[in-house]
Amino acid sequence: MGWSVTRVLAAVSVAAAFGVPGHPVTHADPDTCPPNCDRIPTTAWIDPAAIPLAAKYAWPNLAGLAVFVQRPRFRFEELCAAPPTPSDPRDFAVAAKATVANTRGEWQLQAQVLHWRGDSWYSGQLADAVLRSATGALRACQATAPQTSPSITTDQPGRLASVISVAGAAPAILHEYLVSHPQSGSVVELAMWASSPPAENWPAIPDAAVLDALVAPLCAAYIASCR
Repeated sequence: MGWSVTRVLAAVSVAAAFGVPGHPVTHADPDTCPPNCDRIPTTAWIDPAAIPLAAKYAWPNLAGLAVFVQRPRFRFEELCAAPPTPSDPRDFAVAAKATVANTRGEWQLQAQVLHWRGDSWYSGQLADAVLRSATGALRACQATAPQTSPSITTDQPGRLASVISVAGAAPAILHEYLVSHPQSGSVVELAMWASSPPAENWPAIPDAAVLDALVAPLCAAYIASCR
């Protein structure tokens, strides 16, 4: 018996998705997602003007600095010596990272956008699970890295912000912001750190202002995710 039309179409779709010879592989529009979410859209990044200390550092457009990342990890995990997460959903996320390095004493910057392809009901669960895991790792930070003094300043569903001070021979301070956006199946990180004391004082800026600025671009980058 021959295959049904449905099976033939399914086979063609699978072949195209995995790059079988003779079937072209399509790529995502650089600005929005869909059609094919195989990279982070250029419009998914926080507005540079909304990043803390923008007046001092004139932060560049992060999309222009972004590079593809496999198995992304958050900046605070390095300071906290956080152990690997078993079956970590980040291992199969589409992710990109942008970094801005300044001279010692000045503030450094890392931003990441992670996205899970597929139905939002499932990808959204993965995004929320990653944020919950990050919250647990932050709460355990002083246990895994005794030289740190972590302070969680915002802990709300889908929103996390913290300040971590590091003592010892190389004192430092880190401001970490993480948001989960289940509607688009995405997680965004903004991390800024400097040796302590920093050359520039940290501004009095509400966590909500930074977290809102991280989420805002996702509604346009991932079409219809905020309806």
